[in-house]
Amino acid sequence: MPDVLIATDAQWLDSELRAVLIGPNTTIRTVSRGADVRGALQERLADLVILDLQIGNMGGMAICHDLRLEEGAGRLGHSAILMLLDRRADVFLARRTAADGWLVKPLDPIRLRRATTKLLDGGTYYDDSYLPHPVVVEPPSDTIASTGK
Repeated sequence: MPDVLIATDAQWLDSELRAVLIGPNTTIRTVSRGADVRGALQERLADLVILDLQIGNMGGMAICHDLRLEEGAGRLGHSAILMLLDRRADVFLARRTAADGWLVKPLDPIRLRRATTKLLDGGTYYDDSYLPHPVVVEPPSDTIASTGK
């Protein structure tokens, strides 16, 4: 039975996450202050922590660093962490937090389910929707004809 802790102060985001994650065997808890995440995990360790990047007094990046430092010091057990990023540029920061995965908003149920399933199974999920689509540029046809290649 997965236990999920959501850290967000945005009611719409909490509702959206719950709609995707809700299930008969899933426990979902929410904290609305970043500073309360560690305490909630000390009371009961979650299998998955979902951190909103933009949360009040202590953002997702700071929370993730705090949890990994506490884990490294042996004061907190391991929980998989999924970061919810606001823009593509935030991936640069997320890579440095030791998060197990991230999603770039706007969220959709398919990517969210895929990410949470992989993280709950012990894997990682790094959203590639922020990557630019490759563009193939063909050389002009007269260049090919003149060089014989």
